[in-house]
Amino acid sequence: MIKTKLALLVLLFILLSFSISSSAEMINGAGATFPYPLYSSWAAAYNKATGIKVNYQSIGSGGGIRQITERTVHFGASDMALKPEEIEKSKLLQFPAVIGGVVPIVNIPGVSSNALVLDGTTMCEIFLGEIKQWNDPKIKALNPKLNLPAKPITVVHRSDGSGTTAIFTHYLSSACKKWANNVGYGTSVSWKTGLGGKGNEGVANYVKRTPYSIGYVEFAYAKQNKLSVVRLKNSAGQIVAPDFESFAEAAASAHLDAKNHFYAWMTNAPGKKAWPITGATYILLAREKNDVNKSVIKFFDWAFQNGDNTAKKLDYVPLPKNLKDKIRTYWKSYIK
Repeated sequence: MIKTKLALLVLLFILLSFSISSSAEMINGAGATFPYPLYSSWAAAYNKATGIKVNYQSIGSGGGIRQITERTVHFGASDMALKPEEIEKSKLLQFPAVIGGVVPIVNIPGVSSNALVLDGTTMCEIFLGEIKQWNDPKIKALNPKLNLPAKPITVVHRSDGSGTTAIFTHYLSSACKKWANNVGYGTSVSWKTGLGGKGNEGVANYVKRTPYSIGYVEFAYAKQNKLSVVRLKNSAGQIVAPDFESFAEAAASAHLDAKNHFYAWMTNAPGKKAWPITGATYILLAREKNDVNKSVIKFFDWAFQNGDNTAKKLDYVPLPKNLKDKIRTYWKSYIK
C-alpha cells in the first residue's frame, strides 16, 4: 500500500515537472495583424534554434492591448503605440519590434498595380464617402493617362480594433483637416461608409473578390495576395510607391525615445522618397520581474540578432543597431 502511494506521488511529481517544463517552453502572444507574417517566421526559426515555441495569435491590436493588460498572454502586440501615461497606468513596457508600411489596395479591372495615384485629400474624401465614382474629376486630375471607369467605389475597412487602422487613420488625420475634424484616428473609428473586414486577411479577401473596391492592409498581405497597390503623393509633393526603401526613409526621421516608452508616429514623414503611411509595430510586456518575461525578452533579443534578413524578405524595415541597443538598455532598467 505504501509502495503504491509512493509510486503515485512519484508519478504526480513527474507529471507536474513535465507541465511546468512545457509551460516554460511555450510563449503566448496576441495582437496586431500587421506584423503577423514576420512574427510567424521568427517563431518558426526560434523554435528550430532553441526548442521553445512562440504561439502568436493575430487578433488585432485592440485585442492584444486588452489581453496583455489583463495578463492573459505573455506579450501583446500593437501597431498603435500607447501613450506614456497609459503604459505607466497599466504597468507595462513598450518597445518597437520592426517598421513597415500600410498600403491602399484596389481592385479596378484594367488598372495594374502601382498605376493609380492618389493623395491625402482624395483618399480622405473616398473614405468619407464624398468621392463616389472612380472617374471623379479629382481622381482623374491625378491620373490623366488612366482610363478610369464610371463605376461606384466600394470602400473596405477593418471591422475589428486595429493598429493598421490607427496608422491609416492617423495618416488621413494629418493629411486632411476634414478627416481630423469628423473622424479622427484610433484602433477603431466611426466609419462614414464601406464594408468591414476582420483583420488584414479579411480586408484583403474582400478587396480581392469585389471589383471597383479600395481598402488598406499591411504591405506583406498585399504582396502575398497579389493585390494592386496605389502610389501616393507624399508630404514633399513626390509620387512614391510602397517598398522597403520608401518605408526606411520615413522611419529615418522618427524620434524613438526610451524615456517616453518609444512612443512615436511616422505618418506623413518628411523626405522625398518617404512613404506617408509608415509605422512601427510595438510589443507590450508586463513589468513584473519573472521568468516568462525574461523568456519573451530572450525571444525578441534573438530576433534582433538573427531576424533582420527575414524581415527584409517580407518588406519590413529592421530596427537600426543603435535603436536595438537603446531597447536592450530599456529592458535591463526594468527587468534584470
